[in-house]
Amino acid sequence: MYQILAREDLTPEIHLFEIAAPEVARKAQAGQFVVIRVDEKGERIPLTIADWDREKGTVTVVFMEVGKTTRKLATLKADESVVSFTGPLGLPTHIEKFGTVACVAGGFAIATIVPIARAMRAAGNKVISIMGFRNKDMVFWEDRLRNVSDELIVTTDDGSYGRKGVVTIPLKELLEGDKKIDRVVAIGPTVMMKFSSLTTQPFGVKTIVSLNPIMVDGTGMCGVCRVSIGGMTKFTCVDGPDFDGHQVDWDELMARQRIYLDEEKRSLELWQRSRGRR
Repeated sequence: MYQILAREDLTPEIHLFEIAAPEVARKAQAGQFVVIRVDEKGERIPLTIADWDREKGTVTVVFMEVGKTTRKLATLKADESVVSFTGPLGLPTHIEKFGTVACVAGGFAIATIVPIARAMRAAGNKVISIMGFRNKDMVFWEDRLRNVSDELIVTTDDGSYGRKGVVTIPLKELLEGDKKIDRVVAIGPTVMMKFSSLTTQPFGVKTIVSLNPIMVDGTGMCGVCRVSIGGMTKFTCVDGPDFDGHQVDWDELMARQRIYLDEEKRSLELWQRSRGRR
């Protein structure tokens, strides 16, 4: 059992857990993830590592309530536990001194981009970060990202906070501007990563994305998380999750993400009804 030492509700639907997991904390690096099970009969879900403290032996994860398991996870309180917390999994984000790096994040992926931006800056890069949300009520960790960036741009779809519009607008402005952008890291919803990659492609700027296909075991054995990269089959859990965004078959990825939507919806409805009967 892995104890939840602290819980923070970043928004009504986005939550932070700090979990006691010293073996995971000892090896965690930016860009890696863990696989969590809420209880013995629960499904395995991947969550990106948002932060870690090697001395305390803790790992921080941030998740958004979407389906049954994330909603079930959100019912847990500090001092309660999850039954399994496996990691760190996946390859860490490649960090070196590139020059100027644009870190682009959408929604709760802000938690994923913060340790990457921090590592990029520590490696001597100038970091320009762009964070995008649907509206002001969804904004979180703005100060954290600002503290590890040389420049921060905030956007909201409805204009209720920061600049109005999607993240690809300021990204394109940066690429067209006087500042040379040497690398882009874009993490968020699949459609956001796709269009960020399409935005950078004409400029020839290497763009790294963190893919989020359906995943089960997280060790490369089941093959569920396969994606097509440059015409070759890769497994996100062991070959990624980071890949060259210009090489991803985005249409295939999005089609595979939709395979179990009906089953996921039924599972959530059954769980909600069972809770309502209590």
